Formats: sequence, C-alpha cells, structure tokens
Amino acid sequence: MIEGVYGIKAKLPAVAGNEGVAVVREVGSNVKGLKVGDWVIPRGGAFGTWREEAVVDQELVDKIPNDIPRPYAAIIGVNPSTAYRLLKDFGNLKPGDWVIQNGANSMVGLAVVQIAALLGLKTINIVRSDKPEPYIFNDLRLLDKLGGTFNVRSDFLKTSDWREIISELDGPIKLGLNCVGGEVTADMARVLSYNGTFVTYGGMAKQPVVIPQEVINYKNLNVTGFWLTEWVKNNDRESRSIMLEDLAGWIREERLTLFTELHDFDDFDWALKRALLPYSFRKIVLNMDYPDRMAQHDYLSSTPELKNEHYFRFEADADHYDGDS
Repeated sequence: MIEGVYGIKAKLPAVAGNEGVAVVREVGSNVKGLKVGDWVIPRGGAFGTWREEAVVDQELVDKIPNDIPRPYAAIIGVNPSTAYRLLKDFGNLKPGDWVIQNGANSMVGLAVVQIAALLGLKTINIVRSDKPEPYIFNDLRLLDKLGGTFNVRSDFLKTSDWREIISELDGPIKLGLNCVGGEVTADMARVLSYNGTFVTYGGMAKQPVVIPQEVINYKNLNVTGFWLTEWVKNNDRESRSIMLEDLAGWIREERLTLFTELHDFDDFDWALKRALLPYSFRKIVLNMDYPDRMAQHDYLSSTPELKNEHYFRFEADADHYDGDS
C-alpha cells in the first residue's frame, strides 16, 4: 500500500497500516455487541493501524477472540484468512484431494500448508529457486515440518523426476494457488486435473500469469482471482466470525503457527529494515502500546537497590521487570 500498487489507495494525508488489533477502551451509547476490553480488527482496507488510538464507527471493525497471542491477532484478518478462504471456497475440495501452490514460503503459503493438513488435504509446495541455496534448504525443511506433502523448488518442475511424481499421485490436483506469477504458473496449470481451478491471489514477481490456451481449453480450467478485501465487503459479519473463530481455535490448540517478529513502534526504523530484508518469512508486527523508555530509565537509575547492578538493563515491558532474570 505504501508503494502505491495495492488495490486500495488511501486518500492523502493518511495514516499507514492495513492490519492490526486494538483493544476497546470506550463505547458509545448506541454500540451493540462490543464492550470495553474486547479485541477488534479492521473490517476494510486502508484503515490506518499505525497509531496508538482511534475513534471509529462500529461498522468499521469486527470483534475477534481475545485469548490468542496479540501478534497473531494483529495479522489473523488477512494472510491466514486468505489461506482459509482459498481452501474453503475453491475447487470443491474433499479430504484426500491435492492442492498445488507457489510462494509456499509466504505468510499465506505457510498457512495454506497447515490448514490443508488440518482439512485432510495433500499439498505440493513450490519455492522459488532463484535465491541462495541455504534459504531454499531452510524453506523446504520448514514446509516439511509444517505438514507439506511434497515440497520442491521451482526449477524441479522442468525435470523428468517431477513428471514421474505427478504421474504417481493417488488423486487429482484439483486446485492451484498462485501468488508469484511468471512461467511457473504454466507448469502448475499443466498438472491440474480436468475441471481444475487455478486461483491468483497475488503477484510478488510482478510478472504476468502465463497459462497456455490449450491447457485452459482442453482441461476446461476455471481460472480466477481472489482478493480478501472484496470477500469481506461482500459477506456478512457472521461468515467472517465463523472463519476467525476456526483460525483462533487452531491457534489455541497450537495446530496453526503464524510466523511474526514483534517490534515496539519507537524502534520503527529497525523494524522497517527488517521488513525489507529479502527471503524473510516472518511478518513484522508493530507494538503501538510500547513502554516509556525515559520513564523506565529514570525508574531504574533512581531506585537504590537497582541503580548499581541494573542501571543499563531495559526490559520490553516495565510492568514485568524482574531484577533476577
């Protein structure tokens, strides 16, 4: 969104931030279904979450469970929700069916692997081969640990071993998920079953989706796109609530892991550098309720029993300071 290439462009001047979770501090007399202490997330895009507080209409937020980790709550509404909808809404999938995806090491891709396994689906997960070998190795190992059935690099799709694996699968590949674009999309479409579905939900490589005409025609493929923002706009709160409760339930049970990296907002410069690092699979989350560093400094330096031994120790949360740890 900051680059100006997202589907929504905020009207300037604007507050940045498309995702986040907030705690309700006050409610108006006409508010129904929300109370002080509830957690809420934005209902639409371009909300402007990089701020410490906001006064908003109830229609602009949705309530979410407040018993999951806060960094998870901050991102549950977009990437894991996208993965959930892709598997629930496309391909008429049943346990035992196969799904193939590129960008498998993305936040959505990692959620697809885990949710698919929870739903009894099998996955073929592709990671880009145009990056250093150690990163590729780590990606494939992570996908294996998360329950991916076959995890491969994109250049493997050109080999005879790939064709042999596809020929020996125990069922049809009914759904293809694309968030990258480029030539790999043609390789994926070629292995989809007759009447299969190919969904594009992103374009990280900024390259066109390339699917040969004969593949579309002779396989009767359904080629479509998906954008969660439109889904939220066109569906009621109950539908979204059911989805969020399912996701939160898997998180509580430690069956769904979301990979995050939490930074206080006063460390924004470093957080931004971390967010722009290549090959990272963790999503950067900003903590807007960060401690007052100067107050913490004054407290530590003016407390006799702490002054000498702990003068240079600064914890992330002053309320949880423990001088023995």
